Amino acid sequence: MRRSLKGQMSFVFVGLITFILIAILVVNGRFLERYYVVNKTEELISMYKAATGKIEKGEIREEVAVSELNGISEQCNISAIIADNGGGILYMTAREKNGLLFAQLMGYLLGENQKSGRLLKSTEDYEIFRTTDPINETEYIEMWGYIDGEDLFIMRSPMASIRESAILANKFLIYMGCMAVVVSIILVRYFSKRITDPILELAELSKKMANLDFDARYVSGGDNEIGVLGESFNTMSATLKKTIAELKRANNQLQQDIEQKEKIETMRTDFLGNVSHELKTPIALIQGYAEGLKEGVSDDPESREFYCDVIMDEASKMNQMVRNLLTLNQLEFGEDSTQFERFDLVGVIEGVLQSCEILIQQAGATAVFVHNEPVYVWADEFKTEQVVRNYLTNAIHHVDFEKRIEIRMQQKEDTVRVTVFNSGRAIPSEDLDRLWDKFYKVDKAHTREYGGNGIGLSIVKAIMESFHQAYGVTNFDNGVAFWFELDTSAVSQEQRVENC
Repeated sequence: MRRSLKGQMSFVFVGLITFILIAILVVNGRFLERYYVVNKTEELISMYKAATGKIEKGEIREEVAVSELNGISEQCNISAIIADNGGGILYMTAREKNGLLFAQLMGYLLGENQKSGRLLKSTEDYEIFRTTDPINETEYIEMWGYIDGEDLFIMRSPMASIRESAILANKFLIYMGCMAVVVSIILVRYFSKRITDPILELAELSKKMANLDFDARYVSGGDNEIGVLGESFNTMSATLKKTIAELKRANNQLQQDIEQKEKIETMRTDFLGNVSHELKTPIALIQGYAEGLKEGVSDDPESREFYCDVIMDEASKMNQMVRNLLTLNQLEFGEDSTQFERFDLVGVIEGVLQSCEILIQQAGATAVFVHNEPVYVWADEFKTEQVVRNYLTNAIHHVDFEKRIEIRMQQKEDTVRVTVFNSGRAIPSEDLDRLWDKFYKVDKAHTREYGGNGIGLSIVKAIMESFHQAYGVTNFDNGVAFWFELDTSAVSQEQRVENC
């Protein structure tokens, strides 16, 4: 990161410390001496006032007064001499026993020493100069004058000490400043890392959230503002995850509704097309033969009877198709309730075989079903009979070759599989999945020949799905077998319905 927060914080704090250090050095260089002069002037005046108080009280020669004045002298680095008007020494600091300062005072008094330097302050009693001693060439802050108009005094303090102090202070400040810079770099790096690491974690978290990864969480914690922000990120992530999940569910439901609507519309269109196609031929035949009878095309009684038979046959086919459509509609839309009961499946199959015996004989086929013992199942007996009847009539209409129809029952643990096999040609593989669609016919010419309309297997599909049971078709080399399964146990049937 070219401009990381960590680098910026380090630059700002180190720069600030460096600036403060340089500013202090500049201020020391330019203003420390002035401050010292002002402060030293005040110290000289303070000692002057203390000495004046002692003289006024007559205590100047007492040990306590001398000790007090010596303390001020040592503390403020001031040399001082106080003399009476006769030249007698009233007070003198220890460092002035050589008499140089007294000689300087006498020189000022007698006019032998010229006052040089810069005048800092002047009153009726004293003058304060910034001057240089010609003997030792040392610069002083010097104060001389009278106490109570009689006693002479002179006090001074060297300027060299302040320069040495300033130099030492600046050196010390530079050393300490360098240490402060190093320490500040370490501390800034440490504390900036404590700040920037959670921010970088939040930045990474925001990238994951932008990529719709809402499982990522802020884990650094903390009670500060960044910790509160992290908790807000976690709350926002959880809320977005929940909201997007709800949106996806709503979108999925909407998509399913759209697909269902499109499917229903397609089914409606196909239904109308198929029904109109299925009804077109019988209506045309009925209309044609009815017009022939009306116009007296043939007066032959046999011809009239043939015409009537055709009309009745086609009307019967139309009636059967309408009944099948009504049945299928009730099954598909759940309007026909399913009554589960326990009954003998073998008896149902034998009953269907007996009712279709004439059709089997007309097809020149033989039907085989051998099962001596009853098999009890749980289902709707009437609808089960419809399934068996549709399978059997379908086998009768498509039986070929050796003209053999076999009905087998295979027992499993809790189910029984019923298979209706007919010898003949196999169903093309591309047609197997579409057999259960309404009005779908593999061989349209053959289906039309026996009056089929492609609804029977759709009824089987609807019935078996209402049972929540398996069904299907299997091709063999010598024929086709349609099958379905039913529960022999009431418990397994209840579990199957609950799972669905």
